[in-house]
Amino acid sequence: MKLCAVGLRGIPNVMGGIESHCQQLYPRMVKEGADITVICRSPYVDSRNKEFEGVKLRSVWTLKHKFFETFLHTFLAIIYARFVVKPDVLHLHAIGPALFTPLARLLGMKVLVTHHGADYDRQKWNSFAKSLLKTGESLGIRFANKTVVVGKSLTARLQQAHPRHARKICYVPNGALTGVDANLSADKLPRDLDILPGEYILTVGRLVPEKGFHDLVEAYRKSNSDLKLVVVGSADHEDAYSRALLEQASPNIMIAGRRSGDELHALYKFARVFCLPSYHEGLPIVALEAIAAGTQVVLSDITPNTDIGLPEDCYFKVGDTDHLATKFTQLESLNLQIDQGRFLETFNWDNIAVETYDVVNSLTGTTGVTTRRAN
Repeated sequence: MKLCAVGLRGIPNVMGGIESHCQQLYPRMVKEGADITVICRSPYVDSRNKEFEGVKLRSVWTLKHKFFETFLHTFLAIIYARFVVKPDVLHLHAIGPALFTPLARLLGMKVLVTHHGADYDRQKWNSFAKSLLKTGESLGIRFANKTVVVGKSLTARLQQAHPRHARKICYVPNGALTGVDANLSADKLPRDLDILPGEYILTVGRLVPEKGFHDLVEAYRKSNSDLKLVVVGSADHEDAYSRALLEQASPNIMIAGRRSGDELHALYKFARVFCLPSYHEGLPIVALEAIAAGTQVVLSDITPNTDIGLPEDCYFKVGDTDHLATKFTQLESLNLQIDQGRFLETFNWDNIAVETYDVVNSLTGTTGVTTRRAN
């Protein structure tokens, strides 16, 4: 089975939830026997890198532009896939690239779309862009041979909204890394940050409005917490919002930029609590990674976060900085305990890779054996 992936910026170690998803998913599918090519966006990768853990990498040019980048690259990548890669299945990621599903089908390719979240809810998009994204969602569902959705509630909503195509829509979540932190010591914490184990609040993500980091900073300042605040991430396209966040930096509020590898794993593992104040998510990999590292979490109460199924105290009302400040002040009295065993079985990348592999095989007429997740 030959699969070509389009829609992500690239792998490995490119910032973003979809990119993290693909970096974990595809090497595992290669081990199952798949032949996988990822078409990367030229501004985000080194074109000399041709392979990552058995996954073939190809760089296709695009402009680095907030609004046009995805659509231009997807169009060029689909043409490249059809006439150069010649896959059995084209795997489109996200509803923006899904706008081109009819083109891919017209070119004779079978198409799997992974719906990573209702991107038209993102605050950065204007009304025209939101309309395009909604159209992409609709075209993806109608014209794809199969649509995989990473959110449980979103899956149900899409099946209800598109009854004629409901049988083509299935739920397969994101996963969390397991075992990477077992022997990691605190000396892997970034030395340029003035932090100690258990004495900081952590968040991770791009510096964009829908992540709600402005709420996090405001809530932190309102709280009586003795912890420091560490914001890990950067902006793909610097704007007034990201610059305003950077201006909030202080000895107790650290805007730490991008981190990866052992540094990032250590930041997850040794945080007192991980906070994700998002207004929009698909199924947040950063929260799953924090939980897998054994760290307690506090998340906004948007549906993709509540779909994880954590105790009530783990959630606060999205946008309510007073509620979040109270959480930080009263951390010791909150019930933030998670059933780690059940969580790690449910959000297990190995099982998710097998399920995705079986979905792809179903499009090519090949059968596989699926490892079942816990429901």
